[in-house]
Amino acid sequence: MRIGSYSFDEYVHLVKSFHGSLAPGLVIGGFIVDTALKNLPKGEFFDAICETAVCLPDAVQLLTPCTIGNGWMKIFDTGRFAVTLYEKESGEGVRVYLDAQKLKPWPEFNAWYFKLKPKREQDFEKLMTQIKEAGASVLSLQRVRVRPEYIVKRRLGPTAVCPSCGEAYPLRDGSACLACQGRSPYVIEGP
Repeated sequence: MRIGSYSFDEYVHLVKSFHGSLAPGLVIGGFIVDTALKNLPKGEFFDAICETAVCLPDAVQLLTPCTIGNGWMKIFDTGRFAVTLYEKESGEGVRVYLDAQKLKPWPEFNAWYFKLKPKREQDFEKLMTQIKEAGASVLSLQRVRVRPEYIVKRRLGPTAVCPSCGEAYPLRDGSACLACQGRSPYVIEGP
């Protein structure tokens, strides 16, 4: 059993070192990304869309060249555990998702996914065994085309110095940086 170019055990080790712990969502995410990769046309340049911000983006970053930093991965948090890999120009691609109907034969996996038991009552070893045994059998695939407005790459464009804070920012944001326009996540407490 392989996930991308890794054996299952190698992938689990990679997950632990990248994510900080063995996250079940990142393990099933590996199967999701691997399934999408196997169903893309060979040699195509592709981007990714994750439909959740939880665990799945890490699987994309571990198994593909798509990252948030290089702009090849976008997160559209619909709350669904799904990834789409699509050709950069045409938007044609594959969407792979964890299929709730296919989880029924895997009671611990199903209970974890639907949060039917508190974490302390879950049997983690049994959960991981069921994820490994279920593998791609609990996934479904759809052929999709990404809407053109989501394919367009956002460019930074010219940079300016904000007259309020003195930091550089993309001029497309207006006459001051977004933070100085009130969109900062911080309360500044000192110099």
